[in-house]
Amino acid sequence: MRGHENQPFVVNRDVRAVIVPAGVEVKLRPGQAGYITQALGGSFTVYVDGNLLRISGEDADAIGQDVVKAPELPPNATEEDVRKLAWDQMRTCYDPEIPINIVDLGLVYECDVTHNEDGTRSVDVKMTLTAPGCGMGEVLVEDVREKIERIPTVQQARVELTFDPPWSQTMMSEAARLQTGMF
Repeated sequence: MRGHENQPFVVNRDVRAVIVPAGVEVKLRPGQAGYITQALGGSFTVYVDGNLLRISGEDADAIGQDVVKAPELPPNATEEDVRKLAWDQMRTCYDPEIPINIVDLGLVYECDVTHNEDGTRSVDVKMTLTAPGCGMGEVLVEDVREKIERIPTVQQARVELTFDPPWSQTMMSEAARLQTGMF
């Protein structure tokens, strides 16, 4: 995904975007031009008309990028396989302002998989934000929910936002602390 930074694009169809960090949804129209500032985890942070916006990976074609493939599970996958894939999917969810995934940032507190009677699965995630009241909170929650619900056999992902315990830099992985210079 690297190498997309500052890549210019022109919108080729109507596309939903979310203003960062306000979390307000807007529509970009064909012909609008901008630059990709971050392309991580299948979503794009773009700069258009003086605003930072986030565009979902499933709308990548609207800015001339490749749409992200759905995750795959082996046949006869176990709950543990689904749980691992859910964590992998969450590693593709990035804070729009910090180029580090939410797992390495330490924002995901738990992820449980339940087998339903009809053979489907439900996934329950408890996560937090780097700052309460962040306008991007709902966008991140929706990103996690959508990416987990793309996993075959997952019928529902319930994502709960909690601020207990509050997030701190000590929750970041060592790699994330090194990357941000927070030792």
